[in-house]
Amino acid sequence: MQLPVFRPKLLDALRGYNRVCFVKDLGAGLTVSVVALPISMAFAIACGLKPETGLVTAIVAGFLIAALGGSRVQISGAAGGFVVMVYGIVHIHGVNGLMLATLMSGMWLLLMGVLRLGVLIRFIPVAVITGFTNGIAVLIGMLQLKDFLGLTLQTMPADVLGIVSVISTHLNQIDIPTLSLTTCSLLLLAFWQLLMPRWLPTQIARRLLLMPGPMLVMLLATAIVYTTDWPVATIGSRFGGISSGLLALSWPDMSLVQLQAVLVPSFTLALLGAISSLLCARASDQMIGDHHNPNQELMAQGLANMLMPFVGGMPATGALARTVTNVKNGASSPVAGMVHALGLLLMVWLAAPLVSHIPLGVLSAILLFIAWNMGDWRAFARLSQFRWPYRFILLAVFFLTVFVDLTAGMGVGLAAACLTFIYRISNLTQRKLLHATAHTQVWALNGALFFGAVDLLEQTAQDLPEETLVLELGGLIYIDSSGADALHGLLSACEQRQVRLLLCGLNPQPLDILERTGLLARLKDHPIESDWQTAIRVATE
Repeated sequence: MQLPVFRPKLLDALRGYNRVCFVKDLGAGLTVSVVALPISMAFAIACGLKPETGLVTAIVAGFLIAALGGSRVQISGAAGGFVVMVYGIVHIHGVNGLMLATLMSGMWLLLMGVLRLGVLIRFIPVAVITGFTNGIAVLIGMLQLKDFLGLTLQTMPADVLGIVSVISTHLNQIDIPTLSLTTCSLLLLAFWQLLMPRWLPTQIARRLLLMPGPMLVMLLATAIVYTTDWPVATIGSRFGGISSGLLALSWPDMSLVQLQAVLVPSFTLALLGAISSLLCARASDQMIGDHHNPNQELMAQGLANMLMPFVGGMPATGALARTVTNVKNGASSPVAGMVHALGLLLMVWLAAPLVSHIPLGVLSAILLFIAWNMGDWRAFARLSQFRWPYRFILLAVFFLTVFVDLTAGMGVGLAAACLTFIYRISNLTQRKLLHATAHTQVWALNGALFFGAVDLLEQTAQDLPEETLVLELGGLIYIDSSGADALHGLLSACEQRQVRLLLCGLNPQPLDILERTGLLARLKDHPIESDWQTAIRVATE
């Protein structure tokens, strides 16, 4: 197998790159860095990590993936799709377990890219992706309830039923100042992002939207808390703020037992990261009319995630909301993603002392809004338009993701989708009788002769003619090893009954596999004819 060439998209994007392109990328990158500041901290806190973990991820992984990746305008960093999975790993295996899982997930991603598996991600059915995304959105929202309500709980369960149980038993401890602040923040964010563009003239709305909603809400809430001494939890009160010396090298503790414990979670992280990044890259391609290199993107994602444990980061992948912001602000190359990372680093250096005043509740409100926008909730209303396999897969993935875990949801969804596909393809493979006498039968096979459709040849072997059996295979586009084995079995049955077997109309792929499996050698005295009429004439001579 030929290995992919390591060629970042940046090299192609820099051809003909000029000052105009740089100005556009500079403006887009700085705008995205403003959006990324509150979101990166919010994702890290939602995962049970320190806020600087999300910032380090956005800065280091964001820069590396932009510079080495296969997408022109994608922005990477901590993403919503990882929140539930990362929170679960931290809850069970601790921060060190997360670091090991991140390192191993990077290795998986790099291996996927080297083995050219990037193209396989596009074959994941829409029902699986929709059910999975909606389930993650529900889980993200549930995890925000503690900070949104101002509950002073040390830890929260990682499952929905546990969260509901804990929240319901502590409703009498809701902090009214926090709830007031978070509710107003959520309403303002919804108004700014959803209602204001509809109510105000287009030109005015565009100018106002230059200030991203999350940053606006965070600044206003922080100003209110700081000037009024509003009694709510802040980043400073819980985490002691963040250090301006953000990047610090570290080394996770490794042992065989710990590596084995996070082996399955690491693969789930890698699969989730691959799906998220490549779906995001495909969406950005549609917006700018470009084509990303999926294998290059996976290799870049893998290298960045392998580095994260050593700089204090968390798993990174493509972030759709920040990518859309990047595109809408005129980004034309990966330089915008690199500027986003450097701009975020500059903001952290300059504003590190002020970050400690950010109320945690406002970050939970931002994540609740992001979770709502993540989900395709109209998909549930459209279920009646589809057949029962689609409905079953989407609902099964959704409920398993919400009530069991991400691995179960994805695994069952993919298994159900594969079984459904096999069943439908097997039904498309048909056998039709073209000609029949006491001495001769002509059967036409159409479709794909694979392991799910070999019963057609078994039925043919049970009712053989007296002298000649002709198989018209012009409508057969594919034969797998099971199909070839079934043809060998049919030939053996014909030889036992002294019935002559003739084939005609073989397409290139079936011809190739029958030659490689030795069937054509067994039929050396019976040449392959072009059509069944010629085959019958040859048989009667």
